Amino acid sequence: MSTLKKLLTASAVSASLAIGLSAVVQAQSLGTPINESQLQGFDLIAQPNGSGYPAGGGTAMQGKAIFEIRCVACHGMTGEGTSANTRLVGGDMQSEERPIRTVGSYWPHASTLFDYVQRAMPADAPKSLSSDEVYQVIAYVLHLNGIIENSLVLNKETLMQVEMPNKDGFIDSSQAL
Repeated sequence: MSTLKKLLTASAVSASLAIGLSAVVQAQSLGTPINESQLQGFDLIAQPNGSGYPAGGGTAMQGKAIFEIRCVACHGMTGEGTSANTRLVGGDMQSEERPIRTVGSYWPHASTLFDYVQRAMPADAPKSLSSDEVYQVIAYVLHLNGIIENSLVLNKETLMQVEMPNKDGFIDSSQAL
């Protein structure tokens, strides 16, 4: 290989490494550090025993209006969904065919629904719903599944009392051993 060719190859390799290193350095400086008060909003976990539920509340009637604005694009007007993963109502875990897992047929605790919506919904703006809006949307979804009446005020106390159709469908092996 000629000296010129070796020099050009070495220059090209050096340039590539410099660009790559520059990209790594820039990637490490992306974002803004958060403080403790900002982090607190990420530590909320709603559990079946009632811990982690914020103050607030609402009914399915109130939740319908929020659902129609914030949820219908993925979940459809009545929770039928736009895909198997976005379907909220119906389903049957006892089906001989592949079971359709929905809020009403699969989830054992209403707190699972609350926790998921509080953390991850709507998909295009997670954590953007207020606590009242989360309770209201949850009430509407539970009502669509025939689990609660549309006038029940869902809040920290009443959410713990909701009995899901598949409440006995899971085996808790977290304490086994």
